[in-house]
Amino acid sequence: MTILIAPDSFKDALPAPEVAEAIAEGIHLANPSIKTVLFPLADGGEGTLEVLHRHLGEELRRLTVRGPLGAPIGAAYSINCTTQTAFIELARASGIQHLKAEERNPLFTSTFGTGEMIVDAIRKGARHIILGIGGSATNDGGMGMLEALGWHFKDDAGRRLEPVGKNLERVAEIEASGVLPEIHSGKIAFTVICDVENPLSGPDGAAFVYAPQKGAGEADVLQLDHGLRHFSGVVNQHLGKDFSAEKGAGAAGGVGFACLAFLHARLRPGIELVMELTGFDAALSGADWVITGEGKIDGQTLKGKLIMGVARKARKHRVPVTAFCGTLNASPEDIQSLGLNGAFSIIHRPCSLSEALADTCPALRLAAFNWMKMISIWTK
Repeated sequence: MTILIAPDSFKDALPAPEVAEAIAEGIHLANPSIKTVLFPLADGGEGTLEVLHRHLGEELRRLTVRGPLGAPIGAAYSINCTTQTAFIELARASGIQHLKAEERNPLFTSTFGTGEMIVDAIRKGARHIILGIGGSATNDGGMGMLEALGWHFKDDAGRRLEPVGKNLERVAEIEASGVLPEIHSGKIAFTVICDVENPLSGPDGAAFVYAPQKGAGEADVLQLDHGLRHFSGVVNQHLGKDFSAEKGAGAAGGVGFACLAFLHARLRPGIELVMELTGFDAALSGADWVITGEGKIDGQTLKGKLIMGVARKARKHRVPVTAFCGTLNASPEDIQSLGLNGAFSIIHRPCSLSEALADTCPALRLAAFNWMKMISIWTK
């Protein structure tokens, strides 16, 4: 029996490769004869760089860029010089994990560092940029990223604005004379990993839905939403087309909008692209069972996250799928809708969140052990 172990990370607890290893350990403790294939996955958010590097072995390029508040931080991206393709995670430069809780406020954060990584990749020869935009600390409409790429944003007095969320409502003019020639000439293709369909502004937009998670108060949310509406109007006048209602425009505080409008990007679901790049179909064809998992299974899982992507692929190959998670907030109907043959929380005792996070590795091992014991009896 061959079991393909293809989990996401358990957020704030364990990266995907270590999740896969813990599950494999539990399986082998229960039945040493089982063959396990470790195939950690990601859906375009934090951790995707490590997953792709593990599968593809591309060169990691390390550099110093501006963090969300402008302080220098170390970042990395991967590049394949043969295919001229670079994979960049926005969170590496502009992610919320770089800020302490008291520092978080998307009025003052910027995606400038993400743009710096894109510039570096282009100068190193990349002609296809794959950009994962999950986990941002920002709501700047992508203005910071665009500033680094050579666009400049000015107020009604012609003064250049700092590319942060609070200045969206002050943009009156967009200058494109400094844009990188490779981008200006259309030589760079952009693919954006995006798993949300939110428009740029309004009740379902970037500010109302995501800014509170990034430290914005009620008044801040209103200001940011107003700024995004104003910014999209100026962009519409500048480019002659309105992108604000496009699906995914509100992703990463409006970075999706900036990529659509200025970079002519194609937005794709994260897990779909990651499975394509890593050759998941080929791995799946030799499996008798798949184990996947992530920190939480809930309503969001039903909207196209990693577990749903794995289950859909497995169903096409007629391979059963089991999922492990920390929080299981799904009904039997939800689990069936996902196409899972079972979903199991690894939490086996009353505990606090911090205790549960610290116990993730042994809890995964125990859950996999018990599951394998049950499956071994069934397969006999």
